[in-house]
Amino acid sequence: MKKLIIISFLVICIAAFKSINDELFYIPKNFPKPVYDFADNSLTKEKIKLGKALFYDPILSKDNTISCSSCHLSNTAFTHTDHDLSHGIQNRIGTRNAPTLINLAWNKSFMWDGGIHHLDMQALAPITNPDEMDETIENVVAKLQQNKKYRKLFYDAFNDSIVTGEHTLKSISQFLVTLVSADSKYDKVMRKEQGISFTEHEQKGYELFKTNCSSCHKEPLFTNNEFENNGLQPDSTLHDGGRMRITKNVADSLKFKVPTLRNIELTYPYMHDGRFKNLQMVLFHYTEDIHPSPTLSNQLKTKITLGEKEKGYLIDFLKTLTDEDFIQNKKHQFDAY
Repeated sequence: MKKLIIISFLVICIAAFKSINDELFYIPKNFPKPVYDFADNSLTKEKIKLGKALFYDPILSKDNTISCSSCHLSNTAFTHTDHDLSHGIQNRIGTRNAPTLINLAWNKSFMWDGGIHHLDMQALAPITNPDEMDETIENVVAKLQQNKKYRKLFYDAFNDSIVTGEHTLKSISQFLVTLVSADSKYDKVMRKEQGISFTEHEQKGYELFKTNCSSCHKEPLFTNNEFENNGLQPDSTLHDGGRMRITKNVADSLKFKVPTLRNIELTYPYMHDGRFKNLQMVLFHYTEDIHPSPTLSNQLKTKITLGEKEKGYLIDFLKTLTDEDFIQNKKHQFDAY
């Protein structure tokens, strides 16, 4: 009898633990297993709250003017649309477009060149970049330690009011992993929700997508998380070699991380340098303006042929990847707490 009671208690505890985790982070049914190691940084409401506060606070920058949210706005799927390249303190201009911050738990590398291999370290890159926040983690820790609000938040999150760089970075990644976008019209159609279906044009666009785009933008994440040379003419000003900058391997020249197409309607301008202002320009590039080079993606060595109507159908489908519920989710926004 005693053994049965203990087993019942453990079952209840496990169920309660699962419920709490489902509340903080969920894996959509059609998604693969996340890459992120939750065992090494278990989610709690308190850590997420701290990470969110840090994400929206310009205290992370050298002159307290730039926050993570300055380049990653919630209403545009956590990217920015007013600049082709990221802007930092004192209006300094970076060298790449700010990517969207969604479904990061399924990413095995970060940044356009894959220079960061763990989400818990990702925030260190913009914090220390001289063209972005131009700060050191040591100074960030010192500023946070002097702040009464943060001493309390760190105590609530880690049962210790002593601020550390590790806890700072892990808290930010806790907030980032909660940014799961998987409730677009596309998702509802795939789930066969009652009354939800593609229009005729969207369905035609979906078929065109599967034929011409899905090898790199694989469902359901709409990226293969690999690095590809997508045939862009090299920028004569930025001289960005892409992945080769990290690997030093000429075989990686002009290769950049394949971005997700989820919420693509909202995340313009497009490409690593923000050169294209709209989806029409993107499709013109892929059908008419591929720049040949030794590392060009194999998928682009055969010309993609699309008429104007077909391009319209494809764009209609891409717009079904817009997740309004995610964009409007107040849990992700600055005023949620």
